[in-house]
Amino acid sequence: MRIHLPNSVWLGNIDPFLRAFDVLETDVLEISSHQKWVSVHPVVLSMVCAIGLKMRREGKEIKFYKPTAISKHYFERMGLFKILGLESEIKIREHESAGRFVTIQVIKDSKQLDRFITEMVPLLHSEPKKVEPIRYIIFELVRNVFEHANSDDGAIVCAQYYKKSNTIRIGVADCGIGVKKSISQSYSPKTDIEAILLALTPGITGTTTKIGGTESNAGAGLFFIKSLAKVDRDFFMIYSGEGMYKLLKNPKHKGVRLVADPIKDHASYNNNYPDWSGTVVGIDLCLDEHADFNALLDLIRDFYQKARKQKIKEKYKHPRFV
Repeated sequence: MRIHLPNSVWLGNIDPFLRAFDVLETDVLEISSHQKWVSVHPVVLSMVCAIGLKMRREGKEIKFYKPTAISKHYFERMGLFKILGLESEIKIREHESAGRFVTIQVIKDSKQLDRFITEMVPLLHSEPKKVEPIRYIIFELVRNVFEHANSDDGAIVCAQYYKKSNTIRIGVADCGIGVKKSISQSYSPKTDIEAILLALTPGITGTTTKIGGTESNAGAGLFFIKSLAKVDRDFFMIYSGEGMYKLLKNPKHKGVRLVADPIKDHASYNNNYPDWSGTVVGIDLCLDEHADFNALLDLIRDFYQKARKQKIKEKYKHPRFV
């Protein structure tokens, strides 16, 4: 297996990076990077660590072709070498990360999740209305891994704040069973992208065929997160198996309207990507002034309830004979 890290990968242009994966099963994971500089979305680092940990667990070798000093410092500071158990051969003076980024973390239980969220707070400059949506997103994404992924290595999470755009970017990856196998416990998707679309639909969960899910899992988490990104006019992507769905930025001249069917969003999706064993989610969220989070959640929750009722109505609608 080979992964190359180019100098710049963000959610908006992540497609070429994903398509360049060489997923041929081998006993070696080969990682290379751009030889001048690298600045990538946290989801990319989460992915590299997730597949690296899987390879390590299977007793396979990891080769990281030595990047130049600039790139190497970046990888070292974000914790990439440490997670993969590689010697970086450099020592750096670690500047305070609070307010700028949270290094790559492996989260396997609720205590580690709480600790990660606590580290996230300084990224948001302690303003409650900016803290709450991020807390919610991290909690939901990692909870999804705990409940659905069956991942031996837990969730690999990374986040970084970008001052110029006042945006926080978050990546969560795992090498578990993937969306298709999870959702197939209750539904019968034929492809990975069909499974992803089901997972993004309000009221759909792999734990039950009941519309609206169960008391503990309502099939709302991914829909809520996608909706937050849509209202904020930011990117959101989910990649599993050979399928990838990416919510594109909603044009500023158009009003934001929530829809239950993810295909009707301003988005791109396809089922011809290299096969990723597990699930990857990336999201950007601009921290500029926006609607109160609780009010926004109420708006999304109200739409969710209406969509759920409509689905139930359609499911039990009988033909009328005249």
